[in-house]
Amino acid sequence: MMRGTDLDFVLKEMLGAHPRISDLNFTVGRPCQVAGDGRLHAAGIGLETGVLTPFQTEELALALIDDDRRLLMDLLRHGSCDLSYHLPDGPRFRVNVFSQQGAYSIVMRRLLSKVPTLQDLSLPDAFLSMSKEKNGIVFFTGATGTGKTTSLAAILDEINQRENLHVITLEDPIEYVHAHKQATFNQRELGKDFDTFASGLRAALRQAPHVVLVGEIRDRETMEIALNAAETGHLVFSTLHTVSAAHTINRILGMFSTDEEQQIRFRLADAIRWVVGQRLLPRIGGGRVAIFEIMQNNVRIKDAILNGEGEGKTFYEIIDSGTAYQMQTFDQHIVRLFAEGVITEETGIAYASSRAAVRQGIDRIKSSKGEKTSDIGELKIDWNV
Repeated sequence: MMRGTDLDFVLKEMLGAHPRISDLNFTVGRPCQVAGDGRLHAAGIGLETGVLTPFQTEELALALIDDDRRLLMDLLRHGSCDLSYHLPDGPRFRVNVFSQQGAYSIVMRRLLSKVPTLQDLSLPDAFLSMSKEKNGIVFFTGATGTGKTTSLAAILDEINQRENLHVITLEDPIEYVHAHKQATFNQRELGKDFDTFASGLRAALRQAPHVVLVGEIRDRETMEIALNAAETGHLVFSTLHTVSAAHTINRILGMFSTDEEQQIRFRLADAIRWVVGQRLLPRIGGGRVAIFEIMQNNVRIKDAILNGEGEGKTFYEIIDSGTAYQMQTFDQHIVRLFAEGVITEETGIAYASSRAAVRQGIDRIKSSKGEKTSDIGELKIDWNV
């Protein structure tokens, strides 16, 4: 069986394979790989077979699990398990071990040791406003690996620097460890400190928190308790795997029965403070840059939540015209990054929510610089017709 020292040696070797590593990937039939700048690269670890075998990935998985009975049962019953791993004098990792075609694969997300600040990440001013909310619920949405946890950590750090508050986090696993500054932090990890997000959140409400972070809302019960917390004077932050503000509202409504829909609309309209969507785009020169869709609850948003979207009052249209409320669409952020020379036109079009809107914005910028905005050449009248 692989020893911990052997595992640590492999991980340290892989960390030197690329300057900007976000993940380590172990998959049968492929070499050890690292993810950097959104792409996989071979790590150059010497393997007798050239690629990983089922035996090798199982050895790696068991070394990471380290005889933890709960993790083994999760892996056997559900086909995957989540854990954290810390290299001695090195980085921490969020780990997912999962079965596929009778073998095990492993993905290890590298975690930053330093809690980022809003300034470090150059986040929009709206994020500072989120940190000053006193109650309600703030949702961060987006695919796995888009940086939602990092953005939330920066908001919590802002609270930590400024407010004498009690902050409870419920995470799977703990990614950023917050030192006590002005605030008092209690960080709890799924599987070690609580068994489900619903039970952990229910218990948190008996622990006199001012701010609660719920790592992810996965079911109706957790959503119900989160709304209760927001309605009773707590500030709740959480994440959902949705692609936009509109999808977020619909996803929440879909957790409840049709008979409950109108009541939930009323509760959401009162409880939601912000919905933030996050994506990562390839940056010119290497690396990636975050873009955000930011929706703040105002009179028009509240009406759309209560009565549904309609002509001229879709969430996209309201956000697009809501710059005075610190709102922005993904497309507005994309056009701004193109204007700043951070991303290419091709990248902007590929990641747009509305390609027509982004093309129009990019053409406007190119036209202001005297650049050609169309491939159509100069038109001439044929007088011989």
